[in-house]
Parts: sequence; structure tokens; C-alpha cells
Amino acid sequence: MRDAMTMTVSILKLRIGSFIALAALVGIMTGGSRLGWLEAAVFTLAVLGASGAAGAFNQYFERDTDRLMARTFNRPFASGRLKEGPIWPLTFTMLLAASIIMGWSVGGSLAAVLIFLGAFTYGVVYTLWLKKRTVWNVVIGGAAGSFALLAGAAAAADPFGPALGPVPILLAATLFLWTPPHFWALAALRQEDYRRAGIPMLPVVTGPETWGPVIFLHVAVLVVLSLGPVFFGLGPVYWLCAAGGGLWFLVTSWRLTNQPSKQAARSTFRASLGQFALLSLGVVLDRGLAWAF
Repeated sequence: MRDAMTMTVSILKLRIGSFIALAALVGIMTGGSRLGWLEAAVFTLAVLGASGAAGAFNQYFERDTDRLMARTFNRPFASGRLKEGPIWPLTFTMLLAASIIMGWSVGGSLAAVLIFLGAFTYGVVYTLWLKKRTVWNVVIGGAAGSFALLAGAAAAADPFGPALGPVPILLAATLFLWTPPHFWALAALRQEDYRRAGIPMLPVVTGPETWGPVIFLHVAVLVVLSLGPVFFGLGPVYWLCAAGGGLWFLVTSWRLTNQPSKQAARSTFRASLGQFALLSLGVVLDRGLAWAF
């Protein structure tokens, strides 16, 4: 039973999916007040399911590439524990369809479309079209998380207000810019893996004199954007979390730019996770306090 659960978590990439679902929850909490807690939980679960379907597509169609990377060679399809066959894409498509219907049932049509766009961007655009073809693969693929946040905001939007307000739009833009330096830091840490697999990540095809400043520039812009919601209603708790996480990410990326090393790349990668977690925590605490008082 434990092995089956572990395999399910791996196939659906639920670790990544939990961040995507968290992005949807952030969208819900900043998009409006139309959803109650039960509807918000259902919608977040729907986004998690759609993300899992996209992650499963990614693992299935990248099984040959995954075998070449130390980080991924033991995944179920790459290792051969699960055999390839048409039943898998069909199953993942059914999971995606069920997730979209679930999201539509509580969030409406626009939210359902945005859920689909997020899954399609990661499962098809990024996985099948871009990942092995262009150095900007994660830049475009980064839209997947942004779509989840916008989907949450659209689901929660008040019936007589705008479908998407300035706060979720700013946060979605922040998340769009967050994804590339997050994965580029990982690629700088695992350059041999990506080179062996033939994946043209920026730190693989360029030197640190190029990818270092590009990472830092992305981080600098996203930190500025992440503070923008303060001007549209979010309070000091959010500001402290966003500023603290942003400063952490900014300092580590600056060190990586000036002294590129695996240790600096690891620190930057961890800071990216911390920054996103703190940003989300800031939204949850700020909106929770607003609702309480």
C-alpha cells in the first residue's frame, strides 16, 4: 500500500502539484469572496487533480529522458516499473477532464478554461513542444502556475465585479517570473544531468556570465512586482512576508551571480521555494485577518 501511494505521488508529481494548488488558493483568497470554504477546498482539489494529470503526462512522455538523469531515473515509467501503453494517456486525460468539471462546478466557465490552459501549458506546450527545443522552455512553461492562480481568482470573483482584479494579476505575473530562476537554479546545480539528457536549460548552454545576471534580473523584477499588491489592499503582514522572502531570494541570487557554484545554486533554489512559501503565507494571513475583523 505504501509503495502504491509513493508511486502515485511520483507519477502525479504531487510535490509540484501542491505548489500549483497553493497558487490557486492564493488566487481564491485575493480574487473575491464568492466562494465559501467548502467550494474553495473543492476548487483547490480540482486544480491539484489537473496539475497531477499534467505532471503524469510529463512523466509518461519523458520516460526516455528521465532514464538519463540521476534525479529522475527511478521514476515509475523511467525505471520500467510501469509499462508504457495507451491506457496511461487515456487515464490521465480522464483525470484532467474530471478535474476541469469539478472546477467548473464551483468556479464557473472562465475558471475552468484557466485550469485547462495551465495543464495544457505544462503537459503539452512545455513537455512536448518546448523542453528539448529552446533555452526559453521554462519561461513559457512558467505560465502554468500563473494560470492556476488566475483560475482561483476567477472562481472567487464577485458576480458584479471584474473577473480578475489587480492583486491576482500582479501575483500571477510574479509567479510567471518566479518559475525560470527557480528551475535555472536547479539546472545550475544539476548541469550534468540536463546536458546528458539533451535539455537546453540556460545554465547548460551558456556560461555563468550570462545565466547569472539573467537569474538575478528575473528575481529583482519579481520581488518588485510581489510588493505591488500592498498598493491594492493587502496589509503589513503580507508586506513583511513578501519583503522577507524577496530579500532572501534576491541575496542568494546575487551571490550566485557573483560566485557561481553548486552550493550557491542550491541556496538560490531553496530560497526560491522559501520566497513562494512566504508570499503565500502572507496572503493567507493577511486575508485571514481581514475576514476575522
